[in-house]
Order: sequence, then C-alpha cells, then structure tokens
Amino acid sequence: MPKIRKTVRNATASPTTNNIPVRSAKNKNRGLGAARAAKQDEFYTQYVDIQKEVEAYLEFDTDTFRGKVVYCNCDDPLESNFFKYFAANFNMLGLKKLVTTSYDGSPIAGQLTLFPEYNEGNGKRRKPKALAVTLDHVKDENGDGAANVNDVELFLKRNKAARIPLKGNEKYPGGDFRSPDCIDLLKEADIIVTNPPFSLFREYVAQLMAHGRKFLVIGNTNSITYKDIFPLIKDNRMWLGCTNFNVGMFFEVPAHWVRFHHINQDTGRKIARVSSSCWYTNLDHGRRHQPLSLMTMADNLKFSKNLRGKTAYDRYANYDAIEVGNYKEIPSDYDGAMGVPITFIDKYNPDQFEILGSSMNLGVPMSQVAQKGQYIPGGPRFYIDNGDGSYRRMYDRIVIRHRRTQHTRGTKQ
Repeated sequence: MPKIRKTVRNATASPTTNNIPVRSAKNKNRGLGAARAAKQDEFYTQYVDIQKEVEAYLEFDTDTFRGKVVYCNCDDPLESNFFKYFAANFNMLGLKKLVTTSYDGSPIAGQLTLFPEYNEGNGKRRKPKALAVTLDHVKDENGDGAANVNDVELFLKRNKAARIPLKGNEKYPGGDFRSPDCIDLLKEADIIVTNPPFSLFREYVAQLMAHGRKFLVIGNTNSITYKDIFPLIKDNRMWLGCTNFNVGMFFEVPAHWVRFHHINQDTGRKIARVSSSCWYTNLDHGRRHQPLSLMTMADNLKFSKNLRGKTAYDRYANYDAIEVGNYKEIPSDYDGAMGVPITFIDKYNPDQFEILGSSMNLGVPMSQVAQKGQYIPGGPRFYIDNGDGSYRRMYDRIVIRHRRTQHTRGTKQ
C-alpha cells in the first residue's frame, strides 16, 4: 500500500488504523457529504485497490476477463489507475480489447501525456477535449524485453488511430457516460470497470442494467438502501464485490481540495479517506458462496452476549419477523423471516438465504399497531414493543430467511 502521511495544516489529533492517520468518522462523513452536495465527484481510485479487487475474481474463475472487451468509461487514459492496471495486465488477463474514455474539461487529462487531440479544434469547447483510447494488444514497443505501461504510452503516441475524439451533444459534454458516443462504446463492451461519479450512481447503474452489461464499479455503501438499487440486490442482479466493504478506501483528489489532508508520499498527491465506499458487481466470485457457520436458536440465546438473559428473540410489532442484531446470531434452525442489519449484505450467500425485502417496504404503519405518542414517528421502520406501552424504532433492516427445500421447511421457536 502506498505510504500516506497527514499534513499539519488545519489538522487535529486523530486515531490511527494500520499506521495510517485518519480523521474522526464524523469529520470524514461530513467531508463526503459536502463533496456530494457540491457534486465533487473527482475521487481517483488507487492502483492497489483495483488490483486487489480484480484479482480476487481470478481466484474464482481465471477466465473472468479472458476474451472480453473491458470498458472504463469514467477514466482518463494514462492518468487513470484503472487504465494503468488493465493496460499493464492486458496479456495476463487475456483481454480482447481495452477502451478508456476521458471527458471534456477533465482536470487531470494530459498531465502525464498530452495528446494533440486534447486541444485540436477545441474552439469554444472546454479543454482538454474528450478522447477514447482503444488497445487491442500490448507488446514490447521499446525493445527493453518487457511489455508494460511505458510500451502502451509509446504505442498510443505512434498510432493516432487508437485515439478517437468524443463528441458531446446539447445535453451532455463529450466523454460523459450518457453521451451518444459513450453509449455506442458501452454497447460493444463486455465488462464495465470504473469509479463512476458518486452523485450519479443511480443513473449510472440504471444505464448498465438497461444495456445488460457486466460490471465492477465503486459506489457508496449507503446505495444499498436506495429504492432503485436494493431491488437489484434482492433479485440477485447485483451484489457486493470482494474487498473494502465497511473499512473505507483512500482516493486521490484534486490539488485544490482543502477538506482532506492526507498526502500519498509516493506520488505527492492529496488523499481522501471515504469510509462509506465499496465495490458493486454482477460478476460472480467465491466469497459470495461461502456459507455462514451458525448456531441454533437455543445456543444463541445461551451463549450470545447480546441475547444472554432472553428467553426468545424479539419480534417486530409491525411485521412478522424476529430481530437479529448481528449476523452471527442468525439461528440455523429457524425458517421464518428474520430482520438483519444492512451490513449483512456483505455476508449474503444467495445459496444459503433469500432476501424477502426490507423494513423500508415491509413494515406496516405504526398507526395501525400502537396509539399515538407510544412510538417515535418516522419513515418506514420496524418497531419492537418495549413491554411498557412504548415502542423502540429500529435501524433499517433487511428481511431474510433460510433457503431450504420445501419439504424441510418448518418454523421452530
């Protein structure tokens, strides 16, 4: 992992994780929230995170990317670590083609290699001009006995045909993933791999689904609860990736950013830690098929520190399901509906469980269950009867049950 240090300007003492200084969760989330509010989407993924995620799929299927057209449609050629990774590993992955697109006015395009097309014929267009770069092979161009990113850069300089200017229209600038040129490239691709704009995540995923593409993209962990994202997870059309769930990721950010004060000592660039970020995909991987090892209901009630002293699991007042506050407390011998925290998605094995829905769409209004003043009003949630005339409102819950054959299914408690 790259060495990271924290600048002293506007810095305050903070805890550390793995010797990497981090800001408090409150400040980190405030920074991310401010970025989203201002639509500051310039979070550039680190090479090590891309490598770790992509190669986890190869452990499950070495041919995941073999013979495929990989499209990175939110990336600047040569500057983007997505481009660097797939170009450097083009032959190892067995790619058929790599396509990468920049966009009009990108703040980093051309920092490492300035192609003439970035500025040619710009007129009143924002600079630098959007480009699509296409690779259908990677070989030793400079004769040093190795094929790497340096050879790719030399190839692109020598072969103008591998660089295509992208046009915009009255609605979207050149290189925008929603522009006609980029959609045409999308239709020709097999797998989309990138870090799309945080503020456009819903729209980005909707486009991938509409065109039936395979994908591996970064998004906010809170996206799990979005009304247009959760159904995709429920229907097994989209799931979490292999790495970096609930631990945060470091992203490079533009030099003008002042809210984040980490420096990558290897590159000298500013680094922002985003605690609520993870990978989303519809590529299969081995971790999502690992079954959870669970105890029986009786053993959980006896040994779990959160359940100790209880004679039964709590039940929701406004939905017929038991409350399971931690995935480790899912009873192995209970076949009814169970409410589990949103973070269970990281442990979700579709062979072991099925998702029935969530508290956001299953809980009946509390006005039908309790008198006014006995519960805290709010959006769709599950409630638990406190036994004293009041009700406790729970955090968002996903409702699951064991996936068993019909003849073995039976409710036990």
